This record gives sequence, structure tokens and C-alpha cells, in this order.
Amino acid sequence: MFGGAFDPPHLAHRTLLKTALTELKLDAMRVVPTGDAWHKSRPLSAAAHRLAMVHLAFDDVPQIQVDCQEMARSGPSYTVDTLRHIAAAEFGAELFLIMGTDQAVALTSWHDWRAILQIAIICVAARAQSSDDQALNSSAVFDAEKLFPERFLHLSMPATPVSATQIRNMIANGQPVQTLVSEPVARYIAEHHLYLSH
Repeated sequence: MFGGAFDPPHLAHRTLLKTALTELKLDAMRVVPTGDAWHKSRPLSAAAHRLAMVHLAFDDVPQIQVDCQEMARSGPSYTVDTLRHIAAAEFGAELFLIMGTDQAVALTSWHDWRAILQIAIICVAARAQSSDDQALNSSAVFDAEKLFPERFLHLSMPATPVSATQIRNMIANGQPVQTLVSEPVARYIAEHHLYLSH
């Protein structure tokens, strides 16, 4: 499972998913766009736009399944609930939760995080450091990992210096983003005039 706001989905997401599919030899990858993002300080783009972009970004990869269960829920949506639903639907399957280092650092603040570790192996992919994120280090051992090292794996992929925040800011400032998102996603953003103001 790989969850996120996908506001918008970008090429680093795609690299991460393809790396995880290969390294972990996964049968399937559930991409789960966030519903009510209780932890975000800004409002997300409309769910319909984010879902459409996720399909444009990933539908050509056969193992990827877009799962919109979090968007269908009312109220706050928690990763642990999504994992429980997947575990029940895929009884007996080994589950992996893919995340970046920024999320791994914060994992102990997540709702019912210990239950998440019981349900899924946490697979951490390095994200490029910014001046604000010096604590995020691809070789760091996170608080949750110190307690449960057997429940963590690290994906061997280079830190990718791109983020959705950066893309939104570039679009708002009239800068091109065609090298950061797929062509269908770039076209969708332009056609629907997304991210034109901060």
C-alpha cells in the first residue's frame, strides 16, 4: 500500500512505486489517495481532481490498483483502518506499507501506529533533504524502528529532489513542471487550471 494526498502525483512517486514493486517482488500495489487529511495544514484539491490525476499517473502499470476507500469515508481517514480493510480482503497476504523518510520519522504520532506495525512491514524510501529537513537522513533509524526493527525495510533508491509542494509553487509562479509530472498529469493540471494561486 502507498497512500498520499497526490496533490499532484509526480514522477518521484512513480519511481518509488516501480522500485518497490521490483525490490519487494510484489503481486500488487494499492495506491490510496487520502480522503479527509486531518493532518494537513492546508486544504487539499478536490478529491475528484486528485483521483483523476492518480489514474493518469499510474494506470499504465499493471500491478497498480487505485483504491479510493479513504475518499469514500466520512470524517478523518486513518492508515490503520485502510490496512485492516485490505488485510481482511486479502486474507493471508503479506502486507507492506510504503512511505518516505518524512513519514517514517513521524510514524509514532500516527493514529494506532503500533497496530500498523502488526499488520504491515514498513518500507522506507529516502527523500531528498531540504534545509528544513536535516533530521531526515536515509541512514537514520526512526523511533518506531528502534522499538520494532524487524518490522522495517529500507528501499534502495536514490533520494529524489521533487515534492508536490514544490510543483504547486512552481505552477503558481508560472514555471513549467513537465519534467516533474507525467505528460497526462501536466495536461490535466493545465486543462483544469489547478494550483494557479498559492
